[in-house]
Amino acid sequence: MIGFLIKKWFFDLWDNLFRLILINLGFIFLMGVLVYLPYIFRFSTLLSYIGLVIGIVGLNIYAGASSLLCRDIADYKSPGFNEFPGYVKEIWKQAVVLSVITIVQFFILTVVMPFYFTMGGVPGLFAISVLFWINIFWWLVGQYYFPVRARLDSEIRKILKKCFIIFFDNTGFSVFLGIFSIVTFLLSIFTAFLLPGMGSILLLHQVALKLRLYKYDYLEKNPGAKRKNIPWEVLLIEDKERVGTRTLKGMIFPWKE
Repeated sequence: MIGFLIKKWFFDLWDNLFRLILINLGFIFLMGVLVYLPYIFRFSTLLSYIGLVIGIVGLNIYAGASSLLCRDIADYKSPGFNEFPGYVKEIWKQAVVLSVITIVQFFILTVVMPFYFTMGGVPGLFAISVLFWINIFWWLVGQYYFPVRARLDSEIRKILKKCFIIFFDNTGFSVFLGIFSIVTFLLSIFTAFLLPGMGSILLLHQVALKLRLYKYDYLEKNPGAKRKNIPWEVLLIEDKERVGTRTLKGMIFPWKE
């Protein structure tokens, strides 16, 4: 299943390269705003923090709307950017909640953890360790936040609950997804985040949940089935047919195939 996840993600990325580049350009611009706003207001600590909050909220709203576009891509659609304003309106509330969580994380990483670091000793190291792993844990769970919103529920409490359920039921898969996301992020540095970029990470998460949900459809239809013996080869037949097989020549010059 993991092998097909990577294959489908890559082909979806390739087939929608122009869309993802445009999405990534938006991310590059907003990340610049996120850095620049606090700098503009550096003469005032309060205004600097307000600028940071505005940047985080704007970035998360953009990420949420972009994630809905990536959902459409993962579902073999060809979304247009004229749909983007509607997606912003659809997801801004959930994005603001995620922004609050992001701000809390930022506060923990930049204020609380340094405080315990200066404290030193066993209590300080213990507190740093606990906070570090809490942040890692949320980062792994949070991968499902926008995909769950896109596919399962719009109520914030239920979104968070389902994120945790999916994580605990697919822990190994979630860790792999997190590592692959980091690798994709690091590779993006070499192209200044133009490719694969943040858009491709959102697409990865959408493809991952789309495929993983087949497991729950199967278990619902087969209540006596063992959770460890999911027939992925059968469940992925339709998607494998739609993705197909391609050669390098066919990917670059599809009209010659």
